[in-house]
Amino acid sequence: MRYHSRSVSLETGRRLEVLDVTSDVRRVVRESGIRRGLVNLWIPHTTAAITINEHDPDLWDDLLKTILRLVPLEGEYRHNLKYRWLPREQNAHAHILSSLMKPSLTIPLDGGRLQLGPWQAILFIELDGPRSRTVHVTVMGE
Repeated sequence: MRYHSRSVSLETGRRLEVLDVTSDVRRVVRESGIRRGLVNLWIPHTTAAITINEHDPDLWDDLLKTILRLVPLEGEYRHNLKYRWLPREQNAHAHILSSLMKPSLTIPLDGGRLQLGPWQAILFIELDGPRSRTVHVTVMGE
């Protein structure tokens, strides 16, 4: 069993944003030389998420609009009240969404290729930007 790990740095530009990081992850997989195993993605952030879905900016817009309907930016959140004098910490919505969407995922690797479906892409979802972010990519296998 071999192991290869790299971090991918991101700069987000908006409060809510979707970034396709599939090519970044594929680059780390190629660097690893590992042909069969698992690829784990982990984001060390409590106000962002990572998921798999289509590479379709219209769908991303729908996703972000739905997120805002489910968990609005403004609300009677105790977290926001606690930090009301710190505008940057008015981000309870982002913490809630991150808990629902999760900070990690695992993708099978076979023949040196991520086993994504034809329409699937790896999406980083910024919930409290703009910020500097990191995606940790770990490739394990043979």
